[in-house]
Amino acid sequence: MKANTIIRFEYVTQKYDDDPAVLDEVSFEIERGKFYTLLGPSGCGKTTILRLIAGFIEPTKGNIYMNEKKINKVPANQRQVNTVFQDYALFPHLNVYENVAFGLRIKKLKQAVIDKKVKDALRFVNLSGYENREIREMSGGQRQRVAIARAIVNEPEIILLDEPLSALDLKLRTEMQYELRELQQRLGITFVFVTHDQEEALAMSDEIFVINKGKIQQSGTPTDIYDEPINRFVADFIGESNIIPGTMIKDFLVEFNGKQFECVDQGFNNNEPVEIVIRPEDLEITEPEKGNLRVRVDSQLFRGVHYEICCYDEEGHEWLVHSTRKANVGDQIGLYFDPEAIHVMRFGETEEEYDKRLESYSEDHYAK
Repeated sequence: MKANTIIRFEYVTQKYDDDPAVLDEVSFEIERGKFYTLLGPSGCGKTTILRLIAGFIEPTKGNIYMNEKKINKVPANQRQVNTVFQDYALFPHLNVYENVAFGLRIKKLKQAVIDKKVKDALRFVNLSGYENREIREMSGGQRQRVAIARAIVNEPEIILLDEPLSALDLKLRTEMQYELRELQQRLGITFVFVTHDQEEALAMSDEIFVINKGKIQQSGTPTDIYDEPINRFVADFIGESNIIPGTMIKDFLVEFNGKQFECVDQGFNNNEPVEIVIRPEDLEITEPEKGNLRVRVDSQLFRGVHYEICCYDEEGHEWLVHSTRKANVGDQIGLYFDPEAIHVMRFGETEEEYDKRLESYSEDHYAK
């Protein structure tokens, strides 16, 4: 366990009646002062993790620790945690000041203390001067900031955010991503953010937990998860990928599409069947004879900053290319990629199995 761990899940399972487990023996650690994102499709268990941290439900099995104290049965109002809900849950009959002050009034603090805390919280979210504004007069982005101010005014150790950007339009959503990230860094409070939007997770997070069917598929920095996905689900869910079958001939040499290519992966069995991932932006359009692969252009869409080109090779595999260079439908073109662009995955490998494989590399290296 790391010294600055604030939340720790230890083999937590969550079930309702006889239904399949929503969470299945989930273990992880959350460090103080970082921005975490729980990322996955609807029904994967990410909001359940949020509710368990908040204290709205108790785990069926396993233990949850906060600052190394077991909190399974600690009620929500006794945890140093505040939640910003998807619909913000603001009180429409109260103005901005009273919405933010609500929790402080329940604690029966003196008016002078409430005044100072509310003004400080509103200043943090750039809403100074809005104290008397009615909630119905606020924009979507402003309402979200009121909800965050109401959360931080109680000085929690953790703020939980349950898809708070999902109701905003694309432009405002992008603006709020920057604001939320900047706010978290200024406050130094741990944020745990739930979303199913991959771009949102990659843009905002220090660390991401990719979840599917009640299990954490992979955890790590946005760069690690995007560049080194553990299995097909992660590779397919995070961004866009070209995933095709191949064979790991030996360390640093892989075969697919009937050809052998140098790569940077190692630690597989010789001639082991594997899956190959190459991101669309890592494919360079070139002359047919100069490419690693020859493909025929099937369709093309202009996406503003790049062309999205769909091609097929002689094996019948589909290749998606993101390029600033335009292609013509029906033309044969070459696709060039560097060895670093090839990522090799074991079929269905879990994060635990992946970690053990990495450890074995290190042990073999030092043994030599």
